[in-house]
Amino acid sequence: MEETRIINVLGLSIGMNTFIALVATIILIWVFCFVSTRNLSVDNPSKAQLLLEWVLDFVRGLVGGAISDSKVQMYNLLGMTLLLFVFVSNMIGLGFILTVDHYSLWKSPTADPIVCLALALIMIIMSHFLGVDKLGFKKYVVIGYMQPSPIMFPIKIIEEFTNTLTLALRLYGNIFAGEVLLGLIAQMGGIFFPVTWVIGVPLQMVWQGFSLFIGAIQAYIFVTLTMVYLSHKVETEH
Repeated sequence: MEETRIINVLGLSIGMNTFIALVATIILIWVFCFVSTRNLSVDNPSKAQLLLEWVLDFVRGLVGGAISDSKVQMYNLLGMTLLLFVFVSNMIGLGFILTVDHYSLWKSPTADPIVCLALALIMIIMSHFLGVDKLGFKKYVVIGYMQPSPIMFPIKIIEEFTNTLTLALRLYGNIFAGEVLLGLIAQMGGIFFPVTWVIGVPLQMVWQGFSLFIGAIQAYIFVTLTMVYLSHKVETEH
């Protein structure tokens, strides 16, 4: 198990490696969006603009398949923000390992269970807020928890907890396992250097490629499930 220093941020304890990677993730996303939208053009769009437009069209497809609400543009923006954050968070720890004095200073934020649980909790709470905002508290409770029968209420409450946990743990488990295996392969490559490099380097490259695929799939799944859960709160018919 990797060791890292624990720091206190706004009263919350967080690993130094997770905090550094979170800040880097936010900066990378901001730079990408800034560059993509700096010189918008209809006739001669830049490659960055085309990439951002492709991401937006992709998100529109995800959101449109789950939500038909009149405020769909707001959900598109939420979905794109979520997809960019989860995708970059999944990928940012794959490039290298940074260790100083036996303390880890770099990892994918989504390889931390606290980050994944916080992200899932924010999305679930937001879905409740948007549902109440659209339907009103009484109608929201009746439609969301009392149909088709009031006996469903305790089951629906349990379902909210399971949705939060499964949303978080699915993402965390896949990203954490990938990073652990990358670390083990890197250690194996250094055992009998340079002999083990013959096996370790190609294996590392193959696994990193596979991890890129898994990270992209997990970002897609996270956003899709979030929009499905959200649709259950803001749509009166499913």
